[in-house]
Amino acid sequence: MKISKLALAAIALWLVTMTVIAWFFVHGNVTSGTDDRTAIVLQPSERIMILREMRGMLSATQGILEGINQGDMGLVARSSRAAGMALSVDVNPVLMAKLPMPFKSMGMSVHHQMDALAQAAETGTPTPELLKMLSTMLTYCVGCHSAWQLKAGD
Repeated sequence: MKISKLALAAIALWLVTMTVIAWFFVHGNVTSGTDDRTAIVLQPSERIMILREMRGMLSATQGILEGINQGDMGLVARSSRAAGMALSVDVNPVLMAKLPMPFKSMGMSVHHQMDALAQAAETGTPTPELLKMLSTMLTYCVGCHSAWQLKAGD
């Protein structure tokens, strides 16, 4: 069976397209930041969405600490679950392609850790262990904020 030149050209074009998409999915849309961090370039609305999600995670962290302080494991679980994987379900694939892989990995890790913390609170894990889990999670937050900044592009 003979393959036409048009078919070969279509296959080559498809391969090039998939390679470019994969490259952007891994590297994201980044540039040098205004300090020693890497800037992720986003549309203003995308930047606002990510910053809103980060504020939600900070609010969840406050709720976790308040729940631990009061001995209210229900509050710990609810606060943790609010920032878990369910929060990342409806993320736009175009936005995900703009985020570099290390940023996505850190973010997904924190969402998973929030769900694990909720589960731990629900199953009676001792307070010192919950605090250790939260401390580990916050290490990811500090690392992310130390490495990245969000920049609104055109």
